[in-house]
Amino acid sequence: MSRERRRKKSENGSSGGAPAWMATFSDMMTLLLTFFILLYSISTVDVQKFKDISYSLQAVLMGEGQPTIFEGQETTTDIPLEDQDKVVQDILEQSTIKEETLKMYAQVQEYVNEHGLEADVNVSLNRSGVFVDIKEAILFESGEADLKTGGKEILNQLEGLFLQFPNEIVVEGHTDNVPIKTASYPTNWELSADRAVTVVRYLCEEKSVPERRLSAIGYGEHRPIADNDTASNRALNRRVNLLIIMDEESGEF
Repeated sequence: MSRERRRKKSENGSSGGAPAWMATFSDMMTLLLTFFILLYSISTVDVQKFKDISYSLQAVLMGEGQPTIFEGQETTTDIPLEDQDKVVQDILEQSTIKEETLKMYAQVQEYVNEHGLEADVNVSLNRSGVFVDIKEAILFESGEADLKTGGKEILNQLEGLFLQFPNEIVVEGHTDNVPIKTASYPTNWELSADRAVTVVRYLCEEKSVPERRLSAIGYGEHRPIADNDTASNRALNRRVNLLIIMDEESGEF
């Protein structure tokens, strides 16, 4: 009778401890995290952002607040739950970036570092290619599209970089969301487009980047990289991006 009672108790799962499937689930989660860490290890990643992503992935896979099989250990996240889908999407996009794009990114970053341009130029990448982002303040006066002396100097130094690759370069103009209404620029569309064209013309007319490789586009205020809620964030959104396009078919520079 006693043995039968113990057998029923065991079958009902009331003997304590985590279910057996949790061990397999934990192994799977660990392998997934390791895989994502390996993906990120081949590119330059902000350390704190990497930690945030790792914690968020654990929360997404396990469920926020769910206990692990280790007693007293809980998953944590430094990124709000509503942002976790975007985090996972960003990681999946990173995983599809071609090796050739990563190599080009490394070369561009090395060039920027060697020429001491880090304060005014930021380098990033996605599946389309490598972005060379130049802060608006160094290029133009507020509300204007005439290159400043400092802006010309930056472009002079970047000419050698652009001549390293045969790729097409798309120059993108961006503004913040502060409205502009002048005789020259009724909206931010015109201002951003004119700034992009100014950079294109300087690179091909004053420097030696081939015209056939250059194009210009203005996005106005509609592709921000930060919320326009503070002066510093608005400054981030006022920028000119030079996208070195990766050849999607050949994957060559």
